[in-house]
Amino acid sequence: MLDILIISVGKKHDPLLASAIDHYENRIKHFAKLNWLLVPSSDISEESIGISQKLKPGDTVVLLDETGKAVTNQDLARIVDAAQNQSAKRLVFIIGGAYGVDDALKAQANDVVSLSGLVFPHQLVRLILVEQLYRSFSILNGSKYHHE
Repeated sequence: MLDILIISVGKKHDPLLASAIDHYENRIKHFAKLNWLLVPSSDISEESIGISQKLKPGDTVVLLDETGKAVTNQDLARIVDAAQNQSAKRLVFIIGGAYGVDDALKAQANDVVSLSGLVFPHQLVRLILVEQLYRSFSILNGSKYHHE
């Protein structure tokens, strides 16, 4: 079973979003083990160092960044599938703080992707990401959740 870690800058989930996040986490647990690691807000350098220290050799790292490559649902599903097929130790998604991450952390990522041309608060990105991860597993498993 794939081990997914989502590292996000900030405090615990916003109470308005926590229930929806839990909903998708419960759906994902049939396909993967999902964990969260929250890094305290600070300046961009300290946040990036804090995130970098949590990465391990063998991790497949996907940085969510507004300047990243635009991806489709199928692209994200391929990233998840590749991590499963390569027996990655962990698939790690990074949600940076308000000002993103530094170049050193960006260079550590296997993929830098954008979820949208729009900019979202990082709390909302947490919900979008878990929904998209569930959608990816649905695509990979032929579920009716995602329709073309």
